[in-house]
Amino acid sequence: MTQLDARPQAGDTVRGSAPADGGVRGKGLGGNSVGLMGSAVIGISTVAPVYCLTSTLGSTAGEVGVQMPAVFLAGFLPMLLVAFAYRELNRAMPDCGTSFTWTVKAFGPRLGWMCGWGLVIATIIVLSNLAGVATSYFWLLAGEITGNASVAALDDNKFVHISTCLVLIAIATAISYRGMTATKGVQYALVGLQLVVLAVFVAMALQKAGGGGADFATSIDFSWSWLNPFAVQSFAAFTAGLSLSIFMFWGWDACLTANEETTGSEKTPGRAALIAMVVLVGSYLATGIAAQMAVGSGESGLGLANPETSDNVFAALAGPVMGPGLGILLFLAVLASAAASLQTTFIPVARTVLAMSAYEAMPASYAKVHPRFKTPGRATITAGIGTGVFYTVMTLVSEHVLVDTIYALGLMICFYYALTAFACAWYFRAELTRSGRDLVFKGIFPVVGGLLLAAVFVKTLYDMWDPAYGSGSSVFGVGSVFVIGVGLLLLGVVLMLAMQRRSPAFFRGEVLTKETPALVIED
Repeated sequence: MTQLDARPQAGDTVRGSAPADGGVRGKGLGGNSVGLMGSAVIGISTVAPVYCLTSTLGSTAGEVGVQMPAVFLAGFLPMLLVAFAYRELNRAMPDCGTSFTWTVKAFGPRLGWMCGWGLVIATIIVLSNLAGVATSYFWLLAGEITGNASVAALDDNKFVHISTCLVLIAIATAISYRGMTATKGVQYALVGLQLVVLAVFVAMALQKAGGGGADFATSIDFSWSWLNPFAVQSFAAFTAGLSLSIFMFWGWDACLTANEETTGSEKTPGRAALIAMVVLVGSYLATGIAAQMAVGSGESGLGLANPETSDNVFAALAGPVMGPGLGILLFLAVLASAAASLQTTFIPVARTVLAMSAYEAMPASYAKVHPRFKTPGRATITAGIGTGVFYTVMTLVSEHVLVDTIYALGLMICFYYALTAFACAWYFRAELTRSGRDLVFKGIFPVVGGLLLAAVFVKTLYDMWDPAYGSGSSVFGVGSVFVIGVGLLLLGVVLMLAMQRRSPAFFRGEVLTKETPALVIED
């Protein structure tokens, strides 16, 4: 049985409507647009598994050596625990504001606003990075297809690179603007391509492992010790590898932000998130182990940690592992991965902004939903424009600043994930003694996951102080990554204070009330 859900339905008045269920409001989004499979595909797509693997396999191997698979598992653990927190909160409040809404309900408007800001700014950074990667692989693929190195070299031209990047952002924005049905159709094809190509790569890498030859002289035999995180040579190396691993899992919560548009909004998004997590960790482990067996994790030859190829492993392994004919599929898969994630990553930022506006935490104009497509149209377009402007400015000003901004991303991810996990335990604190299940899934798992991410947040903050972190640049002797990361969080504080003057009702807790008892939903 399910208790009476007093939430307003799609099409109801948003701003200024009477509070229901502690202020939780319907926003007019298109309900029942996505099912379980579509929701899981959106979660997988936002993470961009092929892109994450090509950009972090080498870096992770460089930090922890053959213990790379163990670090993947270690990064999966806090994300899985936080996913349980998302699932429980979504069962009680299936609201597209997710982290923002839930943290406001648990801790009040100010901490909730900052949690929402952390999600928004992290997503903008990722969108700009994905657009840049998609652009680079577009021209690389064009060069491979035409067999003309000068075509691939067009990516080195800043005008061509930025123009292509802006076109890709515009296309992704347009697809997201047209609604979840359009998004879902594109994603089935792109995610399917990624997973099939990864499966072919794994099979062929395992076949080449131990086969000898110049390209595979560094191949090594599999060992179960690769799955032992305690075998990492130092704690510093482990935390560095863990930060990379956590980044590789970021984005699965996109299927939660589409909860108001999902069939069975209370249960389906949480289940989809768990499915996405299992698919991702399975893909990462299989690919990491196969690649390591084929070429090793050292710095010589095709070794994963070779500094000349570690930032783009698949570009180096495509030909040797899959041959010139099939190797081009790996380039296509990376392009598809970045493009697919670019498109779905608009989902969380647009819907978080929509929710913040609906609850009067941001300007009213962002609460508008397109009457035909039932999407947060203005929020989506604004996110697209913001991404394009951010990437263009950063690319023209300094590539070092762009790199350091991406390094600061981990700080934002740990910040809002940890807050959401703690919000789950605090919000359900009165229910933790009701049953063993409530204690574990609403209390223990979220707290442990939040503490692990909080520890990574603190350690990352400490490491960022060193100018050697990131691009190696500094501001008055302080690492520029630290300045950017902390500066972006402080910018959120400034914007929050500005909104507090403009919308005092929200910050007085009159719109979205704190500590409202959760809806009880039983299987």
